[in-house]
This record gives sequence, structure tokens and C-alpha cells, in this order.
Amino acid sequence: MLRPWPLKIVLDRRRDRPVGQQIVRAFIEEVRRGRLKPGTPLPGSRELADSLSVNRKTVIAALEELQAQGWLASEKRRGTFVAENLPLLDAGSGGAAGMPEHPLFRPARAAAGLVADIPPRDMLSFDDGAPDIRYVPIDVLARGYRDALRTTLQRRRLGYGDPRGSEALRTSIAALLSADRGLAVTADNLCLTRGSQMAIFVVAQTLVSAGDTVVVESLTYPPAREAFRRAGAEISTVGVDERGLIPGDLERVCRQKRVRAVYVTPHHHFPTTVLMTPERRMRLMLLASQFGFAVIEDDYDHDFHFAHQPMLPLAAFDGEGWVVYVGSLSKLLSPSLRIGYVSAPKALTQRLGAEVMMVDRQGDPAMEAALAEFIEGGELQRHTRKMTRLYAERRERFAKLLAEQFGDDVSVTVPPGGLAFWVRFKGVDLDRLLERGHARRVHFQSPHAFASNGATVDALRLGFASLDVDELKTATKRLRAAYRDVVG
Repeated sequence: MLRPWPLKIVLDRRRDRPVGQQIVRAFIEEVRRGRLKPGTPLPGSRELADSLSVNRKTVIAALEELQAQGWLASEKRRGTFVAENLPLLDAGSGGAAGMPEHPLFRPARAAAGLVADIPPRDMLSFDDGAPDIRYVPIDVLARGYRDALRTTLQRRRLGYGDPRGSEALRTSIAALLSADRGLAVTADNLCLTRGSQMAIFVVAQTLVSAGDTVVVESLTYPPAREAFRRAGAEISTVGVDERGLIPGDLERVCRQKRVRAVYVTPHHHFPTTVLMTPERRMRLMLLASQFGFAVIEDDYDHDFHFAHQPMLPLAAFDGEGWVVYVGSLSKLLSPSLRIGYVSAPKALTQRLGAEVMMVDRQGDPAMEAALAEFIEGGELQRHTRKMTRLYAERRERFAKLLAEQFGDDVSVTVPPGGLAFWVRFKGVDLDRLLERGHARRVHFQSPHAFASNGATVDALRLGFASLDVDELKTATKRLRAAYRDVVG
């Protein structure tokens, strides 16, 4: 068994310590640090002597000393290995994992309990509304990326460019927003980011100063709320019901405090999926004009609407420049593509570009060129139509499965759009349900982080789009079994 990488040992021949002792010390230090792990094969004595430019007898003597001390073990016909049963090879005994906590490395700000929700590999998962990445048109994207990589190289565009993103992709997205969502924007109104979360973060860093008041709904998207907190904002909450944000609550906050911004997800409220009614949308925009706050509209899955045509965004009716519009291609294609964007007045997008330079400098020019061609060639629209039909079928099937498996034990209003349901459970401890769900090999996201005011949440956001019909059936049955375990 050969080592996949050369062993690096630096010898200092000017030191008084003999070379053989330096080799012994170097091996022991590498083992204690965790770089040489139990069972790691070592180079042969001749190879090691050549790499260190020392006499082979010196190397053999050093290896024998290490074997005598118990650091190494030798097997005939197999070679020499790091000993398997070293007590010092504990996870906390060496290397970065075992370093004592140093004051410099303690986080200055807590992460507010946010942890990436990554389900175990052996479970079916009701995510928060992710797409089915098995349908991503890989061949088309790969071909486009290859061609774009060649073209950008030939045109010398693989170096540093506009931190707001490539003009070609910004132009394509601007045309898409204009045609499908009614936004009167150009490339100059757009700043590209690596996903909508980065978009929200740079918006928060650009618009919010320490002590500013930012309003979110009582149930909201946790990473967005924490992005505003990280920018120094004081968070105020307002109610949300079956018609969306409650304007009366917002007006009361505005009369008590100077509100800098309001974060909303009006198209499919996160997490409850409700659609903000036209009347409340108008009230929200009137309040923005009256009190002078920014409306940060997160339109994370605009395209997937099944009962009727999608309602146009708030930004489509913004004639005064109050709305900062955030979107992404993640729900259309794949979260891994990391393409988000902000649409705003030109002066603001230039400031957002300056903020992007502080954290990411710019995106991937070749991928942005490939996606521009993907949009311009009509591939994105074709893919969206295909996936809308598929998700509509899964939505209908999931609604029937919930009714069949749970009956009156749950309450759910099937939303007109989006890729998730808000399912309210009766008389069950959801923490216990999550625990029993894992035992039954089904996962869902804990709802407690959604609450901006610490209130108890008695419902789950269950994404259905990433599971096919058979997987939905199995996952729903497992969830039902977990529910029975809890309620008896």
C-alpha cells in the first residue's frame, strides 16, 4: 500500500541534535498533530532516505527507534505503518480539533442558534421547499458552461469584472423580470449574488446601521432575520394571518419607532405559505410611502403557482423606489448553482456591488455566461413549465396523502402556490415528533426558529417538491407512524 502524498520532514543540519533524532522527533510530532493517523502506511527506508538526502542506515535506525517506542509497526511484505492503538491519537489530543480555545478565536457574535438543516443520508426528508434536483438539465447546462468557458477565455473575461455580476446575465434576468413579473428594470438595476441569502445579507449590510429598527413578521425566514440582526438592527415583529402581514400592527410599530426596513415574503409567506391579499399589499406600500421605510421583498419561489396566474410582486407597482426586490434561480434549477439577485434603484445596486466586493469580489463569469445563454435560448422557460406540471401533480398527491394518513389529526390549507405545505398538528410535541421521525427514518425541519418573538409553534413546514410520488407516500406513512408513537 503506497502513500498518496510525500511525507514532508524538514531537517536542520546546523543544529547540534543528530539527524536521526530529528527524524524520530518529526515523526512523533506528525502523529501527535494528527497528520499521520493510525494505520497510515509509510514510505520505504530507501525512498525516505532519498527524499531527505540522508544515509539509508540513518533512516533505518530512526524507524527502528520509532518501532521500539511503539509509534510504528512493521509487517512483512506489507511495510511499515503508524501503530493502530496509540492512546495519544484521540480526537482532542492534537491538530486543530484539539487546540485549546484561544480568546482570539472565540466568536464576537453568536450565530443565534442557526444551523444548516442537513438530514441524515438514510432518511426521506420533508425539506423547507427545495426543488427536485434530479430534473436539472445537466447536459444542457454542462454544454453551455463548456462553451461559455471557452468564450470568456478567448475574450479575456475570466479575470476580475463587475462585482454586480456579468452584464449578459443581468440583462437576461432583467428581461425575464420585465416580461414575467412586471418590473421595469434594466441590467443597471440588478446586482447578482451567490444565492438569495447572500442577497439579503448584503442588502442588510448596505441599508441598515446599528440601532435601526427592522420589522419582520412573527413567523419568518430565520436566516433573513438574523442577517438584519448581524447588521446591528433592532428587530420588531408584527402579526401575520391567513391574509398575510397585518398592516395595523405595522402602523402601530411605525408610530412608536423610526422603522428603517420591513422584510416580507408576500407571494408565498415563509413559513406559512399564505398569499398576501391585494388590499394588504396596497396598505403596505402606502405605509412605506407615509413613514419612509424600505420594503425588502423576498420572492423566493415566484414561478410555482398552481391555482391561478402568479400575483405580480410589490416591486411591479413601486413608483417611488421603496421596494428592494430579492430573488434567485435556486428554486427553478438547483440551490448549488448559487445565483441570486437584487433589483433596486441604480444607485443602490452600485452600493450593493461595493458590499459584494468585501465578501466575494464577484461570481463565476463562465457560469453566469452559461446561464445567460440558458435563459436567452428559452431553456429556463421550458424547464419551468415542465417542473410546474410535475410539482402540481405532487402537490395534489401530497394533499391526498395527508388526508388519508392523518384525517382530522392535522389541519392544512393547500396553498395556491409554492413548494411546501404548512401543516398544523393537534396536541403533539413537535420536538418529540422530530425525534420519533428520525427513528422512523423521516426528517423535517424544527419549526421553533421561525418564531421571531419566541412563541410556541404548533405547525410544520413540509416541502413536497423534492420527493417523487412513491417517496411522498413512504415519507407520509413514516410521519404518521412517528405521530402515533408520540400520541399513543
